[in-house]
Amino acid sequence: MMSLSRRSFLKGGVAASVAFAAPHILGAEKDKKYRTALIGTGWWGMNIAREALKSGECKIVAMCDVDKNILDPAASEIEKLTGDKPAKYNDYRELLDKVKPEIVINATPDHWHALITIAACKAGADVYVEKPISHTILEGKAMVKTAQDTERVVQVGTHRRVSPHCISANKFLRQGNAGKIGMVRTFVHSNYTQRPSPPDEKPPEGLDWDFWCGPAPLRPFNKRIHPRGFRQFLDFANGQLADWGIHWLDQVLWWTEEKYPKTVYSTGSKNIFSDIADAPDTQVVVYEFDSFTCTWEHRFYAGNPAEKHSIGCYFYGTKGTMHLGWRDGWTFYPPPDEHDDHNKTDQTAQILHEDPKTHTRDEHNIPELWTDFIDAIKTRRKPICDIEIGHRSTNMSLLGMLSLKLGRSIKWDGVKEVVIGDEDANKLLRRDYRQPWVYPEL
Repeated sequence: MMSLSRRSFLKGGVAASVAFAAPHILGAEKDKKYRTALIGTGWWGMNIAREALKSGECKIVAMCDVDKNILDPAASEIEKLTGDKPAKYNDYRELLDKVKPEIVINATPDHWHALITIAACKAGADVYVEKPISHTILEGKAMVKTAQDTERVVQVGTHRRVSPHCISANKFLRQGNAGKIGMVRTFVHSNYTQRPSPPDEKPPEGLDWDFWCGPAPLRPFNKRIHPRGFRQFLDFANGQLADWGIHWLDQVLWWTEEKYPKTVYSTGSKNIFSDIADAPDTQVVVYEFDSFTCTWEHRFYAGNPAEKHSIGCYFYGTKGTMHLGWRDGWTFYPPPDEHDDHNKTDQTAQILHEDPKTHTRDEHNIPELWTDFIDAIKTRRKPICDIEIGHRSTNMSLLGMLSLKLGRSIKWDGVKEVVIGDEDANKLLRRDYRQPWVYPEL
């Protein structure tokens, strides 16, 4: 197996990625620290906040969460790390009004991404918002328009666009080394253990459950939903497709020059698990583009050694197949010798591989993405994972879920962002908000 880290055609991409992680090369003002607010102080929000602090260019001045049981320890950690005591808020609107931060990190559950990002942009802040950017497609469209109208920098947390091995894989494919790509298969196969379904109960003291549900339906509190279980409940998120799927579908859109699929069809259900979560444990989506076919598939079971890779994308080309993954980097497999009658020619010496370069805590590339975000703020350019890019990638997931709910294929006009000739489908591009919250209209 040959490591491609030494090959000349990769040097540019890897070097650029490594450079992202070095804030001092940007010519930053030594004493400038952006007044930064963290909204959503859970596990992933704190991952982002730590990297913001490590950049040396941010000061966490305020933190907001509707759950004091999460907010208080998070604020204590920031105080221990910095000596600063950030202001604590339950309501993001009060934070924006009183603190007026320059940067807002939006790490809330999916159903809150739109309202908070739009409010932060209108308050004059640049925003780092987690993926998927929205719960419904028209929310995302409103977020893009608001960012453009207010001239705010909005970075989406699809950090694999700055992962060194993803950069080099994209370059490898774009240079034609895998030939013409006719199909891409994106997937996550996990080995989950079914979690028990506890009964609904009274929200714990310190949690404002009504505010947590916000614009979504107000359903009884259940420990399976909060904390960290919301992604498998369709009132608040869109299952595995919008959680893991967006990362790999984003890689597909990054590689191709096509911005959206023309038709989408999905099927799926809960085939194995019988808990209270309502997102499918098994799902397949087919995306038809002009020049290739893309599929997504996930299951929460049978993540086993029977398949060489359990997560990522396979790019199938006329010169071979590339697997782009996470912890296993990327690997290019050349085709077998056409003249080998048994189709078993040893091609090991020609297999090409690049190891991943991620950061030890949760194996992410947030530092590189945050550095790009800060530089985009300084230069007022679009960031690598701009909100419009994040919107298109999020749409891939949401269109798959839309087709699943309808039980039929849809034809997508990606310019007008409507389903062609399907009134019932277009009604699902948005949803009714629970009062007093108001859906973001264009």
